Amino acid sequence: MKLFVDSGYLSPWALSSFAALTVKGAAFTLEAVDLSVPRPAEYAAKSLTGLIPLLEDGDFTLIESMAITGYIDETVPGPDLYPQDARQRAQARQVQSWIRSSLQPLRKERPTEAVFLGHRFAPLSAEAEACARQFLQVTSRLLSHGGATLTATWSLADIDLALMINRLRLHGDMVGGVPLPDRLTAYAAAQWQHPAVQAWLALPRPV
Repeated sequence: MKLFVDSGYLSPWALSSFAALTVKGAAFTLEAVDLSVPRPAEYAAKSLTGLIPLLEDGDFTLIESMAITGYIDETVPGPDLYPQDARQRAQARQVQSWIRSSLQPLRKERPTEAVFLGHRFAPLSAEAEACARQFLQVTSRLLSHGGATLTATWSLADIDLALMINRLRLHGDMVGGVPLPDRLTAYAAAQWQHPAVQAWLALPRPV
């Protein structure tokens, strides 16, 4: 298998796909794509959109991280990436879909450069702070059970959710003048120690 990701290793969706292959213990190669220049014709021919991540498995190619991780979970032997229980699996994918389709103001003002490169940005705008407040309220509800993971068993959704929290945590943000809840910061810090995340963090990034 071959996984195409951004050359800066900044994409949260590339991380999710990378983590899926890493957790499974799959043999794969990683190929970086420079998103600042037009895609080579060869890559454009493989990808429906020209975006990343893209998984290549023989003559089969697939885009969109949730499609990629679902395919990996179903076809590659190894630890489960999602809970076996149907309801818990749906809950995990619900969170992944929410993170990918919502929270744009927060994602825009706290890009992953804040997480992976330690960059610092202007204080949150009123719109982004309202988005952050809603995000923290929902996430507090999701983790109100007090467990170490989103559902009874770990899933890729835990990495996705931790990354979203870390946009604020690693930037040192307060929301509404209040520090992030200890429960959320502890959860995000613990998930960030996952071996798949640590392998992603170890990839060479431009200064």
